[in-house]
Amino acid sequence: MKTYLIDLDGTMYRGTKIIPEAKVFLDYLLANELPFLFLTNNAKRTKQQNVEHMEKMGYTGIKPEHFFTSSMAVARYVAKRFAGRRAQYVGQDGLKEALLDEGFTIEDDRVDFVFVGLDTSGDYMKYSGVLKHLLNGARLIGTNSDRLLAQADGFSIGNGSIVAMFEYACGQVSPKIGKPYQPILEECLEKYHLQKQDVIMVGDNLETDIKLGSDGGVETVFVTSGVHGEADVEKLQIYPDHTVTSLCELIEMGIQ
Repeated sequence: MKTYLIDLDGTMYRGTKIIPEAKVFLDYLLANELPFLFLTNNAKRTKQQNVEHMEKMGYTGIKPEHFFTSSMAVARYVAKRFAGRRAQYVGQDGLKEALLDEGFTIEDDRVDFVFVGLDTSGDYMKYSGVLKHLLNGARLIGTNSDRLLAQADGFSIGNGSIVAMFEYACGQVSPKIGKPYQPILEECLEKYHLQKQDVIMVGDNLETDIKLGSDGGVETVFVTSGVHGEADVEKLQIYPDHTVTSLCELIEMGIQ
């Protein structure tokens, strides 16, 4: 029995709007005690905030331990590979929680790292304030490279666009950790004691979710409820193992 690694934005919901078929699928997993995790590039929320966000939309049965975010991945990745634990960040509660969980302290001077996650209240002054640390030698660490973020009425700017701004401003290149890059998958599998053959990647974004799985040798399911549609498969030449228009189809297909 494989564990589903399920994307959130565009797969389970768009912004604050639930995708009804996704709830049917999740209820099926819960009722049949089939294992799943939410593997998301969204770095904004804490694990508990993710639970509450989904419960407000109508989801039930979700627990904090079901979430593995790009914030968690970057904190684990950097803690293993680099000395120094003094950090500053652009982001929200989820990134702060992940950093503190891995032993980082949030500082205003002599900073070793600047972590960049999506901050919906970010502005020119905030960005300029952390830039000084990068220009003084702190290492830039972006949580993910998403260009766009699916919303109920279209799309908004993704965190990758903000990271690119900082890369241009400070002359550094952030390590690539979030989807579609392998570190987020490797950190997730290590944390939950899983192997690649034990999981199925499910998502709406060919360039992140499906590419992550394809590049990593993981079975993939592409659902056309978010960023990309079927026509994009050939355009981008990223080929999922399975394509569905709604997650309900996975119940009928019996993919486990």
